[in-house]
Amino acid sequence: MAKHTVCILGGSGFIGTTIAGRLGHDGHRVIVPTRHRERSRHLLPIPNVELVETNVHDEDALVEAIQDCTAVINLVGILNELSGPKGEGFRQSHVELPRKVVSACQRAGVGRYLHMSALGAGPEAPSLYQQTKGEGEQLVLAAQSESLSVTAFRPSVVFGSGDSFFNRFAGLLRLSPGFMFLPTPGAEFQPVWVNDVASAFIRCLDDSSTAGQALDLVGPQRYTLEELVRYTAKVAGIRRHIVPLSDSMSRLNARLLGLVPGKPFTMDNYLSATVPNVSDDNALPRLGIHPTAVEAVVPTFLGPHEKNNRYQSLRREARR
Repeated sequence: MAKHTVCILGGSGFIGTTIAGRLGHDGHRVIVPTRHRERSRHLLPIPNVELVETNVHDEDALVEAIQDCTAVINLVGILNELSGPKGEGFRQSHVELPRKVVSACQRAGVGRYLHMSALGAGPEAPSLYQQTKGEGEQLVLAAQSESLSVTAFRPSVVFGSGDSFFNRFAGLLRLSPGFMFLPTPGAEFQPVWVNDVASAFIRCLDDSSTAGQALDLVGPQRYTLEELVRYTAKVAGIRRHIVPLSDSMSRLNARLLGLVPGKPFTMDNYLSATVPNVSDDNALPRLGIHPTAVEAVVPTFLGPHEKNNRYQSLRREARR
């Protein structure tokens, strides 16, 4: 594999940190733009990673940040809007930013752009999250040309040490007073391991056959949300009575929690959950990646000895 200089937007997040770590340890130069350098200091121990303070929503600043890059990876996305007019935050992150990134790549002469979309994204999807993700995906794929090779990735929920899915539910279960109400218990997911997602991005840096495509990334097995939450409780050793909510109660739950600071569950989240987050067209095997099962990883960071296992889990995710 040729050595790259890769700019990762959203590089300090859960998935970005994994990709940056893999690339940096493999000898590639990694540039991570950030507004707040201090919030991204956990990346500094990774070899060949550079933090650059900049506003990624400023296209001229983007052009400067990616000037010497051979590839750009955009992982920026939000699950909820915490403030502002409805839909504005989603559009800024999922549509307007990708538009600026494509333009910046074209201006800076960057030849490869890898874009994070989402499973279920599309203009006809029920939620604003999915609609704007779909619009952004279509926008970047339309920019595919001889000078700019574009690939989009559509993962299901991504799991691993430090994720915001299994860890979040484990935290909610621990805080629950003996029971926990669970909205949308029948929502379907096909969780994919963060290191498999990172492998897909890295392999596609030099794989021109994926240009112009949107690749679904999913794990080997499908689950309902209720099954995943019960599994979380079992692995973490938390005894709680889980109360599945009906569709009408799930809607009410979303309306109420959408008013709580931090918006732990919103109507847009509810609408997203009405679309099965699964796929029959998994791109991982085509990329030479064997999808990793939830059961092979989650016990390493949620089990009763998770503190002792955390180091081994991190080593595993770094393939070290």
